[in-house]
Amino acid sequence: MCRWLAYVGAPLRIDQLLFEPQNSLIRQSLQARLGATTTNGDGFGLGWYGERGFPGLYRDVLPAWHDANLRSIAEQIRSRLFMAHVRSSTGTSTSRENCHPYRYENALFMHNGQIGGYLRIRRDIENLIDPQVYPARLGTTDSEALFLLAISNGLLEDPHPAFSKTIGQIRDLMAARDIQEPFRMTAALADGERLFALRYSSDDLPPSLYYAEGGEIAVDGGDVKILPGRGSLLVLSEPLDRHEGPWREVPAGHVLESRAGSAHVSPLLGAPL
Repeated sequence: MCRWLAYVGAPLRIDQLLFEPQNSLIRQSLQARLGATTTNGDGFGLGWYGERGFPGLYRDVLPAWHDANLRSIAEQIRSRLFMAHVRSSTGTSTSRENCHPYRYENALFMHNGQIGGYLRIRRDIENLIDPQVYPARLGTTDSEALFLLAISNGLLEDPHPAFSKTIGQIRDLMAARDIQEPFRMTAALADGERLFALRYSSDDLPPSLYYAEGGEIAVDGGDVKILPGRGSLLVLSEPLDRHEGPWREVPAGHVLESRAGSAHVSPLLGAPL
């Protein structure tokens, strides 16, 4: 499956997190430590908020480690809120439209995981997407379908209940088709100000998800240093350096939200286990 990271805090040069740490996201695209797949080379994406009223987006089908433009862009952009994703396809084609993050109005979304039996219920999921939202469906992934269904359920207004309702709807569709494969996911949502992250699985094997918070973030000799203070939050599929660093695991079945400069973790209420 995929690997991703998301950051909110004081403006930070993007390459400091994408390239400089010893277990950077770019290194994870070649050799992930905690992912279901070691190599995540089926495209990549970068989304960031700058001076415009909407986020920037750069996605391509090349492996992240093989795209010189990604490094050049990351070296020049400073952003207070950004996310990046390296993709390992779970069956859909490798195309730019299928690369994360996905953008809808002012929101960015990315996902790691898989809806069990997706091809059997793809049409059922798409039928639940609001007709006004559905034209934004450009690719074929379960990730994008999940995002647009969550938007239809009020994701941009109140993410927590929207995530719960969306998971419940998908689980109902899986049950109706007697799908036994698990539904596993981590996801991140940004709206230009806040950052949300979610870890969920219908079985006891949820994808990995960690976070770290504090003050200013720096990279020293490949290790990530988070200085005392508050205001910065980093959420990611796996630690960027040693596990004994500043990393804390997001519990399964929980939502993380950046609020007032710090992280708040709470149970995903109402979602089926």
